[in-house]
Amino acid sequence: MRPIDPIGATATPAQPDLNLLRTFLAVYRSGSFTAAAQLLGLSQPTVTTQIRSLERQTRRELFERLPRGVAPTAVADELAARVAAPLDALAEATGHGPRAESRAEPVHLAGPAELLSTRALPALAPLVTEGVRLRVATGLTEPLLDELRAGRHDLVIATSRPRGRTLSAVPLTDEEFVLVAAPAWADRVAERPAADGPAALHDVPLITYAEDLPIVRRYWRHVFGRRLNCRAAVSVPDLRAVLALVTAGAGFSVLPRYLCAGELASGALVLLDAPEDAPINTGFLVQRPGTSDNPHVTLVRDRLLEAGRSW
Repeated sequence: MRPIDPIGATATPAQPDLNLLRTFLAVYRSGSFTAAAQLLGLSQPTVTTQIRSLERQTRRELFERLPRGVAPTAVADELAARVAAPLDALAEATGHGPRAESRAEPVHLAGPAELLSTRALPALAPLVTEGVRLRVATGLTEPLLDELRAGRHDLVIATSRPRGRTLSAVPLTDEEFVLVAAPAWADRVAERPAADGPAALHDVPLITYAEDLPIVRRYWRHVFGRRLNCRAAVSVPDLRAVLALVTAGAGFSVLPRYLCAGELASGALVLLDAPEDAPINTGFLVQRPGTSDNPHVTLVRDRLLEAGRSW
């Protein structure tokens, strides 16, 4: 991070006035100086001057200038997290903010169907009762991120960190992958010699999320250090369906622990392996810089990040 004004670096930074912070928040939320100027009723040069003034006062770069718009730096993310709620509350109290909940647009959230259904949406239920409206879409990470860049979504839960710097990504949760089967299959596998290792599963049907076995192949490489030479007996693009099939005794699979925790606790499923270093995948909450001036986007984002710490 480059310092903006190294001269007098030992002096106490001046406190930015509210106008500079309001302009900063408008740029942060809209993603460009031009859009912020329109929101604030200012000229684009005035917005640029105010942001430069704030950067001199903080002695840090707040936005990376892009061919189209700007991207916030980590310093800007921290500053926005500190000032957004107080500024929104002040705007509402003075009659310049969203005073009626019904005026806020719906928040467009997207991500994996399984994580949305079992974790994210239940965590957002209190916000819904308070008037937040949601429009939810499901799908694979890369197409959803493309749609996010195009403005179709406000927030995306991604199974990998997006490439480039045009999107703001914050770690949301870690998911551990586990190798599981119903007790009857687990008993049959346990009868094989320990030396057989993963080969003991050779005759057990594999239930998987996709034909190219992405989750299972990753488990094999990470835990067993070898390639998986196996074809799926069933391929279904919904991990909840995979869970249902495995629980019903159709075969074995690799699943996120959060998705099958109840079945493992009840004994409906059994761990076939318990490695000290289980495969972990980090999920990210992704947002376009300045996706929306809708305050409910911030409410949803903050609630998900808070809930994600306990997932």
